[in-house]
Amino acid sequence: MDEERITQFTEEVAELKLRGAKGDSERWLLLIGSIMLVVGVGLGVVGGAMASGTTNTADQVAAIATGSLVGLVLVIAGTALFLRYSMGRFIRFWMVRFVHEQRSETDRLIAAIEKSHS
Repeated sequence: MDEERITQFTEEVAELKLRGAKGDSERWLLLIGSIMLVVGVGLGVVGGAMASGTTNTADQVAAIATGSLVGLVLVIAGTALFLRYSMGRFIRFWMVRFVHEQRSETDRLIAAIEKSHS
């Protein structure tokens, strides 16, 4: 009976006609977010080192603007992309697992009820 439910569940998921390409684009956006996060941290460190390495105020401001601020923007955008797509994947996994467990529990209850009435 459990195999029948698994087959039925698989068929119902197939009927949803989900596109496989969406998973690929989400994987790429997750990777891009991770890369942006690392590059942003690197730019922040480089910008801070460049600003502290000079005594000229104009050079310090330029180093902070180009390194640290651009790095901060990349960190924020990369974190947002990473969180959005990693949480999306986790929630989808959790929902599929939840539905599967609920169906299994329903099958067990139905079997117990049928057994008690026999």
